[in-house]
Amino acid sequence: MSLAAEAFVSQIAAAEPWPENATLYQPLKDDQILLSDCASSLAVQAYLRMCNLPVQVSCRANAEYMSPSGKVPFIQVGNQVISELGPIVQFTKAKGHSLSDGLDDVQKAEMKAYMELVNNMLLTAELYIQWCDESTAAEITRPRYSSPYSWPLNQILAYQKQWEVRRKINAIGWGGKTLEQVYEDVSQCCQALSQRLGTQPYFFNKHPTELDALVFGHLFTILTTQLTSDELSGRIKNYSNLLSFCRRIEQNYFEEHDRDSAGSSSSRFSKGPSL
Repeated sequence: MSLAAEAFVSQIAAAEPWPENATLYQPLKDDQILLSDCASSLAVQAYLRMCNLPVQVSCRANAEYMSPSGKVPFIQVGNQVISELGPIVQFTKAKGHSLSDGLDDVQKAEMKAYMELVNNMLLTAELYIQWCDESTAAEITRPRYSSPYSWPLNQILAYQKQWEVRRKINAIGWGGKTLEQVYEDVSQCCQALSQRLGTQPYFFNKHPTELDALVFGHLFTILTTQLTSDELSGRIKNYSNLLSFCRRIEQNYFEEHDRDSAGSSSSRFSKGPSL
């Protein structure tokens, strides 16, 4: 398809209303999904709920291979398939749904900088702990990642993924870090987030933006995920305003939403994933 044709299709898609059957795809929640993917999926779900855009969650063993970018989560809206939070935010903006239109240019630049901080520090730390800390990789990551598959494919896929992630970790200069240094990076990131949040309900005062969705997805998932050590979640628990922030978003966008939805449980995310 030519660029002109793609642009035309995108314009048509943007003009269509948000459908009731929009679907978010992620790996199997109980047995397969990993910390980093669960955090990314929760961030997208939080963002869409903040935009008041309905989405159904579909757990698939092959979600990673279904994704156009090879990353999860991804959403299907009509004939459009979009993966990862950034492109999904741009897609919803094209449809007239934005959480950050009220920010000025300086605030938007600041928001993007903090989103980069979260992706560069928290997400990378999650990947490091999952795949580079051998005890976590052996006890949790490889068994969960490979759980839908039988031997020997399960072993092949798990070690192939571990090699890919470790290569990425080395490429960005994290390969030589110790686990303690990674924990310290997480602490510094949380300190920066805590200072920016202060006593406000959200990072830009009274209304959430995509930054709030991203931070919530990662912090809440870390806090509610069982790993081989409590050290990672303990770094977040040092900041009471971040804990209150997570609880606020859970109450406002998950518990209340689920109470308002017919036939749904009171809080699908109150206990979080258990790895």
